Amino acid sequence: MTPINAANGKGTYEIRIGLWASREQAFEIQERLSRALCPEVEHNGPCEVPWSIVVVPPEAVDEGEDHYDELVVQAKIEGTY
Repeated sequence: MTPINAANGKGTYEIRIGLWASREQAFEIQERLSRALCPEVEHNGPCEVPWSIVVVPPEAVDEGEDHYDELVVQAKIEGTY
């Protein structure tokens, strides 16, 4: 991957975490990850490293948009789908 700014080597990278969870569990994990990335909720100015986080609804996974086919198969095997 070529960085967006070759002068400083910085660019946008995406880290995806697929998990099978209830809506409440997903938002709890989102909150925990947010606190890991930015432990000081009320700090001045932006974070040192800009970041964002989003929870993708199950419909997007079910439609195959996010390439989590293995996760859906495992949920079906475990009977939680």
